Amino acid sequence: MKIREIREMSSDELLKRIIEEENNLVDLRFSHELKQLTNTAKLRSVKKDIAKMRTILRERQSKEESEKKEPLTKGENK
Repeated sequence: MKIREIREMSSDELLKRIIEEENNLVDLRFSHELKQLTNTAKLRSVKKDIAKMRTILRERQSKEESEKKEPLTKGENK
């Protein structure tokens, strides 16, 4: 999954997708332990996708927090 695609999702969609991917990761781990998983690179790919989605969520949360702390008034420069 590309960062651009993740940024286009809403925060609610991201939360749902993270939960789905975490469940998928659990299933992949079981398959790997039972020697049923042929493409082990899928484990790494899913982990990275989850990390990307969590990073985007964290960026959004910190941006919202910073906007609440320092609201700019008219005529004020950064």
